[in-house]
Amino acid sequence: MYKRDKYRVVSNQPLTAKTMLMVLEGDTQYITTAGQFVNIAVEGKFLRRPISVCDYDERSITLLYDVVGEGTAAMSRMEVGTELDLLTGLGNGFSESAECHRPALLGGGIGCAPLLNLAKKLLARGVKPVVILGFNGAGDVVAADMFESLGVETYVATVDGSVGTKGFVTDVIREKGLECDYFYACGPMPMLRALCGSLEWRGEVSLDERMACGFGVCMCCSVETKSGAKRICKEGPVFLKEDLIWK
Repeated sequence: MYKRDKYRVVSNQPLTAKTMLMVLEGDTQYITTAGQFVNIAVEGKFLRRPISVCDYDERSITLLYDVVGEGTAAMSRMEVGTELDLLTGLGNGFSESAECHRPALLGGGIGCAPLLNLAKKLLARGVKPVVILGFNGAGDVVAADMFESLGVETYVATVDGSVGTKGFVTDVIREKGLECDYFYACGPMPMLRALCGSLEWRGEVSLDERMACGFGVCMCCSVETKSGAKRICKEGPVFLKEDLIWK
């Protein structure tokens, strides 16, 4: 179930040259699971902008977003006190109670965002995850310090080798000899496809796709699964690894 409501910007600041951190104040009761998203109305734009929830508490929502187009550029210029129209509590998130002892949280680029609240939920359960974040280069690294502040084992990989392990998150797993029994992943589709094809661990992935309505009416964000076409915004964005059909 989702809700439409007004929210107020209480913080909106750059973390890197392209990544922003925005904190909104408002009703969060319809956000119940790590991995859900909100849909933000931007003045002058017909379609809302879907953004994963990075973290939330009783009265605030924290978002990480990359400035990649006119809509997110407009968001990056929003000042403290700006009132926004949001749909919240959208999508089905990660299975926080999945049976596992040492899960790996695998984030690619801004895909690291929804994994932060998931890490907190797992720690509250007494499950300590390993976090591996992948980026193109040093200038793109974001949120690693947020995970480290939780006291979880955190690794970074960069394609150019400027920070951490040179390569991808799978190179960290191999180089460090990490042994996990489950994985949660969010990032670009090529990364998720590669993870599902190469990792023997059970797991689930949060898919990224262009959306229009955000609540399952327009059918424009469908993905093929073993039980038929599913809507990423409604039945997802999180799907079990074994349910997806990669083309």
